[in-house]
Formats: sequence, C-alpha cells, structure tokens
Amino acid sequence: MSDTTSADPAGGLTALQGTALYVGAVLGTGVIALPALAAQVAGPASLVAWCALVVLSVPLAATFAALGARHPDAGGVSTYARLAFGERTAVVVGWCFFFTVPMGAAPAALFGGQYIAAATGGGNTTTTLAAAAMMALVTAANAAGLRVTGRLQLALAAMLTLLLLLSVTLALPHARWTNLTPFAPHGWSAIAPAAALLVWSFAGWEAITHLAAEFRRPARDLPRATALALAVVGVLYLAVAFAVVTVLGASAATADAPLGELMSQGLGGNARLLAAAAAVLLTLGTMNAYYAGVAKLGAALGRDGALPEWLARGSTAGEVPRRSLAVISTLTIPSLIATGVFHARTETLVSLTAGLIVTVYAVGVAAAVRLLPRRSKGRTAAMVALAAVVALLAATGVYLAWAAVVSTAALLYLRFKPRPIPSPQPEPTASAVGSQ
Repeated sequence: MSDTTSADPAGGLTALQGTALYVGAVLGTGVIALPALAAQVAGPASLVAWCALVVLSVPLAATFAALGARHPDAGGVSTYARLAFGERTAVVVGWCFFFTVPMGAAPAALFGGQYIAAATGGGNTTTTLAAAAMMALVTAANAAGLRVTGRLQLALAAMLTLLLLLSVTLALPHARWTNLTPFAPHGWSAIAPAAALLVWSFAGWEAITHLAAEFRRPARDLPRATALALAVVGVLYLAVAFAVVTVLGASAATADAPLGELMSQGLGGNARLLAAAAAVLLTLGTMNAYYAGVAKLGAALGRDGALPEWLARGSTAGEVPRRSLAVISTLTIPSLIATGVFHARTETLVSLTAGLIVTVYAVGVAAAVRLLPRRSKGRTAAMVALAAVVALLAATGVYLAWAAVVSTAALLYLRFKPRPIPSPQPEPTASAVGSQ
C-alpha cells in the first residue's frame, strides 16, 4: 500500500470534525475519576478549581488556534519554534511531542482496559488485551486516512457528549444542595492542590496544530473548531463535576467508578458497564486525536531533517503519514509490555508524559508571543497563557527531567545525524570549457 494519498483540500477536515478531534484530545480519561478525586481534596470548593481551569484554557487554546491558522503546517509547534527561535529549539520541541504517544498511549489504553476488565470480571490479561485492541483500532483508523479518522472522531465525540449530558441531566433530580455544605471543608487553600490535580485534564490544545493544514480552510475553520471545542469541553467538565459533588456527595470519594455511579443514578443499570462504555469512548477519542497529530508531526520532522528522511512521506496536506504512524505504533509496544505485563506504575508514565507536554506548551506559547502580530487578540492570549504555563512548569517539578533527557537526545541527533552524500558532479566537457 502506498504511503500517500493524493491531496484533496476539498476533502479536508471540516470545522465540526476538527471540533471532535479537539474534544477527543482534551476530554481525556481523567473525567472518569478526577471530579471525585478533586472533591476528595477540596470538597465542593473543587468546583472553583474546575471553573478556574476552564477559564485558563481559553487563552491557551486561543494561542494555538491563532498559530495554526497563521502557520498551517504538519510540524505544528515544531514549525512555530523554528520560525521563532531556530533549528535547535524546533528539533527539541518536535522530539518532546513526538515521544508523548509512545510514552503515554499505553497507560491511557490500559486505563480504559481496566474498566472493561472490571465490567466483565476479567483480570490483568483482559486489561492488557483490551488496551492492545484499542491501540490497534486507532492505528488502523489513522492508516486509512484522515477522512476515516475525522469521521470516527466525530462519531466518538457525539456518542460521548450525548452519554455524559444525558447521564447528568437525568441524575440532577437526585442532587442535594446539602452536599454543597460545608463548601470548603479543608479550607480555601485546598483549591490550589485540587487545581494542580485537575490541570492535566486540560492538556491537548497543542495536538491538533499538526493537522492545521488538513482543514479545508485553516484560517476560518481552526478558530471555529477551537471555540466550539472550548464550549463543549467546558460544559461537559463543569456539568460532570457539579453532578458528582451534588448527587453523590461524600460517597464519590470512595466509589470505585464515580462516573459510573453517577450514570447509574441517571440511566439506571450496572454502573460498571456504564463506566466501561464511557471509558472506551474517552480512551479511543484521546488516542485517535494524538495518533493523528503525532503521526503527521513525525512526517514533518523527517521532512525537516529532525528525524530520518525515510519518515518524510505524508507531511504534505492530504497525504497519510503511514511510515511515521508505524513507528509510533511500534514504539508503544515496550510501554504496553512494561505496564501491562511487568506492572510498571502507570502514574509514573503519565507524569513523565505530562513533563513532555508542558515543555511543548512552554515553547509554543513563547513562540506565539514572538510570532503573532502586536496588539492582536492571539498575542494577548499568548501573554496570558505564558504566565499560566510558567506555573505549570513549576508544578511539574522533577518529571521535567525526562523532557531534559529527550531534549538532549534530540540535540545529539542533530549534531551527529548522517549527512547526505553530495552527488558527484560530471567533469566539464571541452566544449563547455571553451564556451566559458
């Protein structure tokens, strides 16, 4: 099978499909557990943390939308870094984002697999097989091309949105206002650690920049998709968090599947089965969006010399980056074996992945400050986002060490990568010499 398909701008991503990709990238598996965990840390006051993070997502999302609309390229943040800071920074940030999927896909898939195993009564083998099946499905969808990816994502996002909104709407009649008191049982200072716990639920705004050139009209459709996704993600997160606190109350912190319990209140039926259905939709949506973006990035890095040139096929709009997709899919296998078979801590892999993503955010918003026109809304958003990302860097702490390792490897590759051998030039003929 060829590595490319013919470019067809008219058949590119629509604003609605782009919205679905954003929703899948940002609305991750954290929605299954984090509303309850945040409530455990700060009580009902955790709702303040949710509201704050929804508000902070606006400048971050607006920054990457402005960059993507102005510089639509498969390189995404790597391209912005090259334009703003030069080759070395571009290679570093490109490698940091490229290796988020090999590091983070297995824990994400296993998280969904655990819910399937719990619902079916299976064990570790069921969890690992379910995770492998989801990874294979996402790889196959992306190998078929962006049209299939966009349609799959649209279906997943629609089903997930309907399921969550229906569950919340039907559960709210069981809400008790008394569950909001005391509002801050652990003090107002507990809101900050709750926000730090929740912040990773809002990662993903950078992932779709690598697909900016795949939109039919990037300058128009990318900002629209971002705005729609912000609205959908904000409403879903706040609705689920409010329902978990007011419907489940103190029992949310001790429930094995708090989202499942909430859905059971609204829809009836087995909470574990409902939670498993939500987990599968969330996991597939997140992985599908990241696989699509990172595969496109890998092709762009091959094109730009930051990875082997063999990966370059698929970097042009409309092409399918199957070689890059094959590489990242293969690199996820050791991570799956380490976590699924040898029981490595998934929390550690997630935190290491977060260190890579925060590094990408930092470079991306710094590039936006430099590239976007002065006095523009995008640059103003970038200035606000930069302050927020600095706080994220401080919160990530020791896990930035892995980003430093990847960055060092990227610079070493740039320094010692094989140089192309110049083609031998033919000796000038006598007639050519005479004519000079």
